[in-house]
Amino acid sequence: MKKRIYKITAILLTMALFLGGCGSAKSSQDSASATTQTTSEKSDDTSKTAEAPEIDGLTYESAMDLTYAQEFDVFYYKDGYKLIDVHEGRQYLIVPEGKEAPKGLDSDIVVINQPIQNIYMAATAIMSLFDALDAMDTVKFSGLEASGWYVESAKKAMESGAMTFAGKYSEPDYEKIVDGDCKLAVESTMILHSPKVQEMIEDLDIPVFVDYSSYESHPLGRTEWIKVYGAMLNKEKEAEAFFDDQAKVIEELKDFKNTEKTVAYFYINTDGSVVVRKSDDYIPTMIEIAGGRYVFKDLKNSEGNAPSVKLTMEEFYATAVDADYLIYNGTIDGQVSSLGDMEAKSNLFAEFKAVKDGNVWYTGKNLYQATDTVGELISDIHLMLTDGDASQMTFLEKMK
Repeated sequence: MKKRIYKITAILLTMALFLGGCGSAKSSQDSASATTQTTSEKSDDTSKTAEAPEIDGLTYESAMDLTYAQEFDVFYYKDGYKLIDVHEGRQYLIVPEGKEAPKGLDSDIVVINQPIQNIYMAATAIMSLFDALDAMDTVKFSGLEASGWYVESAKKAMESGAMTFAGKYSEPDYEKIVDGDCKLAVESTMILHSPKVQEMIEDLDIPVFVDYSSYESHPLGRTEWIKVYGAMLNKEKEAEAFFDDQAKVIEELKDFKNTEKTVAYFYINTDGSVVVRKSDDYIPTMIEIAGGRYVFKDLKNSEGNAPSVKLTMEEFYATAVDADYLIYNGTIDGQVSSLGDMEAKSNLFAEFKAVKDGNVWYTGKNLYQATDTVGELISDIHLMLTDGDASQMTFLEKMK
């Protein structure tokens, strides 16, 4: 126990020196470089499946079958070893219980030893995938307080004490996760903005897995990341079955003729700008699958690979004023749930076709934690576009 405390104290002192000096600027530049790397820079192929790396001491056997995901591969080696290759990030070797990592392993490969227990879940959108795998017992530490969870089993686990708050991703409680024998920290790409935090967790001999599911252009590509965690936890069959069930939504709508109705998906930022999704993001893809057309046909993010684009209200108005439907992203801005709330942001909304026609909807704040049920949002949008039964919707509500 004393050794752990001494180690944490030493690292904290080291971190203070780094943050106080010029080293932090370089780290920020490195982080910015990592977050702005585009998919096209990694590969021009439509399929991003990589070749299985040759690892001394291991015998390659097969690769995981993927349907929509483009941002990872899982390779299987003899005796239960698995390599997860995150294309925009790093490679992770899953070492089966009772085995050891091969000698001379590339230092860039992160070793994760099974059984994987006492996980620190800082990537909150991934908790739903663990819930779907019936693997909540592997998560001991949360990056959210109980009041912040919309995943019911996570909320109950925290209320019972089976799971405890260990600080948000940028300010983890290092001593708590070390004393709790944390075996893995699961982070979103937000950790790339706090590289020193990631470095400190790793200095405590806790491997950090960075989830890049938000980089997927297809909505079911995001959900297919359940197979990554299935591989980690030896629950591949459960992951495959769950994913196939979600993919049925695509199958059911594949022969549906597009309505050609246009949809704008957005929210108003605190600075007054309008935040929309770039045209090749998974949200516009959902709209297309559901039978609509995203109103911004060729919108890109000139500043990098982030899925969102900021527009002035005038720029948004010029394109979206005649959109058939508006969907307000209440996941980010939960303060807007009525037409009055929205028009208080800008009186220009009164001139929008969708407002005049009564076709304005909003998403609840629970959406961002629902990586496991993207198929249901597609169904919601389809019901919206076809004047279906709103009582059957999961995430959308109509503004009044």
